[in-house]
Amino acid sequence: MTISKEHRVDQSRDGDILILTINNPPVNAFGAGVPEGLKAGLDAAAADDTVKAVVIIGGGRTFVAGADIKTFNLPREQSPDLRGTIEKLDAFGKPTVAAIHGTALGGGLELAMGCTYRVAVKDAQVGLPEVKLGVLPGAGGTQRLPRVVGAQKALEMMLSGNPVGAPEAHSLGLIDEIVDGDLLAGAVAFARAHADARPLPRISEKSVQGASPEVFAAAREGIKKTHRGQLSPSLIVDLAELSASTSFQQGWDAEAGKFMEAKDSPQSRGLRHIFFAERESAKIPGIDKSTPTTEIKSAGIIGAGTMGGGIAMNFLNAGIPVTIVETQQDALDRGLSVIRRNYENTAKKGRMSMDDVEQRMAMLTPTLDMGDLKNADIIIEAVFENMDVKKEIFTKLDGIAKPGAILASNTSTLDVNEIASVTKRPESVIGLHFFSPANVMKLLEIVRAEKTSDSVLATSMALAKKIKKVGVVVGVCDGFVGNRMVHRYGDEARKIVEEGAKPQDVDASMNALGLPMGPFQMSDMAGLDIGHAIRQHQAKVAGQPKPDGWLDRIVEQGRKGQKTNAGIYDYDETRKPKPNADMQQLIETYRSEKGISPRDITQDESTKRLAYSLVNEGAKILDEGIAQRAGDIDVIYIYGYGFPAYRGGPMQYASEQGLSSVVADLEKYGQTPAPLLKRLADEGKTFADYDAEKGRG
Repeated sequence: MTISKEHRVDQSRDGDILILTINNPPVNAFGAGVPEGLKAGLDAAAADDTVKAVVIIGGGRTFVAGADIKTFNLPREQSPDLRGTIEKLDAFGKPTVAAIHGTALGGGLELAMGCTYRVAVKDAQVGLPEVKLGVLPGAGGTQRLPRVVGAQKALEMMLSGNPVGAPEAHSLGLIDEIVDGDLLAGAVAFARAHADARPLPRISEKSVQGASPEVFAAAREGIKKTHRGQLSPSLIVDLAELSASTSFQQGWDAEAGKFMEAKDSPQSRGLRHIFFAERESAKIPGIDKSTPTTEIKSAGIIGAGTMGGGIAMNFLNAGIPVTIVETQQDALDRGLSVIRRNYENTAKKGRMSMDDVEQRMAMLTPTLDMGDLKNADIIIEAVFENMDVKKEIFTKLDGIAKPGAILASNTSTLDVNEIASVTKRPESVIGLHFFSPANVMKLLEIVRAEKTSDSVLATSMALAKKIKKVGVVVGVCDGFVGNRMVHRYGDEARKIVEEGAKPQDVDASMNALGLPMGPFQMSDMAGLDIGHAIRQHQAKVAGQPKPDGWLDRIVEQGRKGQKTNAGIYDYDETRKPKPNADMQQLIETYRSEKGISPRDITQDESTKRLAYSLVNEGAKILDEGIAQRAGDIDVIYIYGYGFPAYRGGPMQYASEQGLSSVVADLEKYGQTPAPLLKRLADEGKTFADYDAEKGRG
């Protein structure tokens, strides 16, 4: 029976056990009202001799899923007092039991570790994911977790940020008991059974096991690869090592300062920005839960090549049967063989069983007859980038597809309006631009054509979620958002080489920013012939002469990139790029022919010119309404192009540098700042301010 309510925590009694139920929906984040309610409950229990123990449980679907991230921007004195609450728990004179269901993540697990005991249902999960937001456990997590699970496992959990299930947590000693049946009843029974246990087994009084110097040295070496250039992982290792070498109080005090250092860093701001930007990208003006959607129960794919096969795998993984069409039997057989091999390789790594492989392959129907797509709920065309070919396919589909079927193109650059125009149902046509390899990359650009219906758009967004993609809505233009920006980026990269830099130095300048591949490494991987064909097409459409850049000359030598083991770089079986002296001579000959005197270009200049070329084009895209938000552009670049998440994406990165500085550097290096970028810089604003002005941030 509820006898009182303090803030967001209900107090109730079960005999001699006081129950504190946290009610801060939807996920019981440790926000305002929660610490006040917990402290009030502990005070009530301390003052009442009839209370022998306290159970803390989450109302609704979960325990405490973490701190309220929105409060990270508040001054410390205005933030919810998680540390003070846990200090009070740790010093409390009666047993406290955290009863966990759903998740206990971040501050939720720290709260649970501040209790005397922890019990959980078997499907609960616990973890410290703070590293994913560029911070670290700041309420005792770096000091308590090593004292429970040992140094090595604690480092693994904190540096990956991944949760562990209750059974594993139980085997580690992090959970004291798995409760079968009703969690609250089990927690109360456990609390009553341990009500008289003294001394209380406080985690803060334990010592760290397995804390050899080699463990911490290995962790530091590991994060050079897994978290290259990031601040918070190194702070986590430092604090974990401190937990083994100093008193709990010293580690606790040090953790508070290191947490603030990480939280106030540009890296954490970038990661928090992208956390919210990804969620905002799912919101489309004019589309809400009342917009009708169609359940996708079957899919058709036209093209069994690299893209078509990868797209098919996404549907098969989601349990959606696929019919895949090719024009030639050998191409069809080859495509199916690649799909099977990909699944079998996954099974060899232990990520699925061979039964799973066979179940997926059984849902795949190969055919040479496009007419077999007549019952599909969605049909995705995934052939090469040729407008005439795509229009021919959509003309045929218009007479084959059932009424209400979605007709989608996987085009990466072409005009979806023009493709839709050859059908009698343009409202059913949409662009679904998957990124290669389509079965791996998380991004899906959802291209809203002029006549695409709200229902088709809403269905496509829901489908993206079902097949585990991050869907971002974009408008129609050459290259949409991602490729339009990358084309401008590539132009600037080629120009920097023309002016005197070597390709490997240009790539190194973006590697230094945190990108795994620079522009030329990326071009070689994608295939130099693709960009070459696009430049040829654009010149033809514009009535201009055939392009004759140094990169075009490389392609005309048959060097197409990794696919031919030779492009801008040479490649062997390791796929590591190796500069080629003949290609460097080709570049120097080109400069000489064009009358270009090479000059020294610093890494700083190269980085700025490349990064800001992305930003400048992004500002034009925003101004034209091709992207809804600056945050959407950041999501696209992180999930589709490898821009480091801790930078927050190109638009957030520019805001961190100061837009006035970006404008000054663009002008310094001969680029004309976009009007929107110039206006925001003149007004002292950021791209986040722009999103907020539009009501979309």
